[in-house]
Amino acid sequence: MATENGTLQTQEVEKQEVSLAEGAERTRPGRAYVPRVDIYELEDALTIVADMPGVDENSLDITLEKNVLSLKGLVDLHSPDNFALAYAEYRTGDFERSFSLSDGVDQDNITATIKNGVLKIRLPKAGPAKARKVTVSAA
Repeated sequence: MATENGTLQTQEVEKQEVSLAEGAERTRPGRAYVPRVDIYELEDALTIVADMPGVDENSLDITLEKNVLSLKGLVDLHSPDNFALAYAEYRTGDFERSFSLSDGVDQDNITATIKNGVLKIRLPKAGPAKARKVTVSAA
């Protein structure tokens, strides 16, 4: 957003659809989008804020495997009874996105909250490696 002559200017941003590898198919019908995120760095943690409208704690799956944090949010597409959509400017669909994490993240203490379709993930920074004594035994 920028201001010009005291008025607020906004920029329209297209939703980016998830691209699948060649030959791959989704197991759920419909579209999937890449959620827009902001990433903030604080002294002790990183915070990811993702926009996932229509997603709640029951339809969100966050996994961490091999240093990859994956987000999958399913959006329940339902129409009111006895109504048919005549025109839509906003496409709905699921959300998917992955992040590669460095060793600088304390992966055991990652936390997440979601409210009104806004997901916040706290990635605490790992502390410095502690020195430890290695025990040697006779073979």
